[in-house]
Amino acid sequence: MNRFLFLSIALLIMAKVSYYTKEGLDRIKNELRELQSKGRAEIARQIADARDKGDLSENAEYDAAKDAQGHLEARIAKLNHIVGNARVIDETSIDTSKVSILSKVTIKNMQNSATITYTLVAEEEADLKAGKISVQSPIGSGLLGKKKGDKAQISTPGGKIEFKIINIEI
Repeated sequence: MNRFLFLSIALLIMAKVSYYTKEGLDRIKNELRELQSKGRAEIARQIADARDKGDLSENAEYDAAKDAQGHLEARIAKLNHIVGNARVIDETSIDTSKVSILSKVTIKNMQNSATITYTLVAEEEADLKAGKISVQSPIGSGLLGKKKGDKAQISTPGGKIEFKIINIEI
C-alpha cells in the first residue's frame, strides 16, 4: 500500500473537531479547491508527459510524477479531513475572562520582563510573524484556561519559562 495513501487513511480515522476563524477556514477551502482542480490537472499532465517518453520501468520522470501525485493526494485528504471536522467560532460567544482559542493574550516573560501579544488559533492558522500561535503549541496549550493575572509555567524547547497573563481580549 502506498505510504501516502496509508497516511491519508490514518488522518481520516483520527476525527477530531478543530475550531477556526471564518477567514482561516475559507483559506483552507480555497487551497483544497485549487489542489483538486489545478493541482490534479498539473500532475496528470506531468504523468502523461513522462509516460510518452517510453519505458516506465526506467523512467525517473514518471516515478517523480507518481511520487508528487501521492504527496498531492495526501495533502488533499488532509485538507478534506480538516474541512470536514472544522467548526467556525462565533467571536461574540468567546469568554474573555480566560484564555481560549481566538483569545488575544498579552503575556509577560517573568525572566526577562519582555511582553508579547499572541492570538491563539488552530494549528493550520498559526503564523508566528502575524502573532498567531497554535493552541497545540507549548505556549498556546500552557495558556489555555488561564485568567488575567495568572502565572503559567510552560515547558518550551529552551526550558521552563514562567509567563504572567497581562491581558485577554478578542
